[in-house]
Amino acid sequence: MTTIDLSGRVALITGASQGIGEQMARRFHAAGATVILNHPGVGGTGDDAGRIAGELNAARAGGAHAIAADVSDAAAVEAMMAETKRMHGGLDFLINNAAIIRDRTIAKMALEEWDAVIRVNLSGVFHCTKFALAIMRDGGAIVSMGSIAAIQGFYGQANYAAAKAGVQAMMRVISREAARRGIRANAIAPGVVDTAMAATIPENVRAEMLKNIPLGRFGTTDDIACVALFLCSSLAAYVTGQTIEVNGGWRG
Repeated sequence: MTTIDLSGRVALITGASQGIGEQMARRFHAAGATVILNHPGVGGTGDDAGRIAGELNAARAGGAHAIAADVSDAAAVEAMMAETKRMHGGLDFLINNAAIIRDRTIAKMALEEWDAVIRVNLSGVFHCTKFALAIMRDGGAIVSMGSIAAIQGFYGQANYAAAKAGVQAMMRVISREAARRGIRANAIAPGVVDTAMAATIPENVRAEMLKNIPLGRFGTTDDIACVALFLCSSLAAYVTGQTIEVNGGWRG
């Protein structure tokens, strides 16, 4: 059996204080990687990321630490990458997972609701990718979270769908620009995943969504984390510039 061994490698995961990001941190750590759990430093995110890092370090000393940076702030991201290089000498894997939602129809959407989502979900990926590439070792990998929303165009998600479509397109560009260094760039487009964010979807809407999923269930955080782990492993050595749909077969 082929196993994924990331021993000696360093992975930075944005938005890692909960949900998909937390599970990615756990999966990458279990595969031997040193994981950096990014959080925005607001509310309880710092405590949550610190708790997760503590649990991982209890299992393998020195294998995880939390770091605060608002990905929408380019200077904060640049400082985070500088700290990563200082502590670890560089970076092997970047997982762009941080995201927010501010759902509203275009007619009712405030300009700040548009701007906030674009700043975090799209500009945040640009900031992290730009400054990560400056410290990333050759042969690394970037995985960014796209979304089924970029494909389906869900009602009330003009900001979110536009940002995620941009992320998917950005990874195709990065796959070309970074190829000379052997760095691969891909996106994952999850369907509906059982997270705190998805819990805000009204129950009647969730029921209608479920009818579109041939596998008959919503995704789990581990469904997504395992695909990210694969994309960063040598098993995906010839996979770049792709958007991998992980949605239970949803074709809407």
